[in-house]
Amino acid sequence: MDQTIAVASAFAGINVVLLTVLTVIWIRNYRTFRTPLILGLVAFAVVMLLENATALYFFFSMKMFYGNAPSVQQAVAVLRGMQFVALLFLTWVTLK
Repeated sequence: MDQTIAVASAFAGINVVLLTVLTVIWIRNYRTFRTPLILGLVAFAVVMLLENATALYFFFSMKMFYGNAPSVQQAVAVLRGMQFVALLFLTWVTLK
């Protein structure tokens, strides 16, 4: 596996962990408050969790999909990194 895709895979894996934490917290909050906003956050987290899990599947099963285009590999890694930063802030705010 190319180093850039390995970085993107690591970010996707960490994103799965952060989204799992957020989903658990938001489900717990939804059971308490029953507000549509929290239900929307749960739906957001579940969709993003599925998206990151799918990305991990493609990173490991379709190596040739990204193999011939270094610029695509870099773009994927940058996007995963930006998503990680956004989820890190969201998790930090949620835990406070």
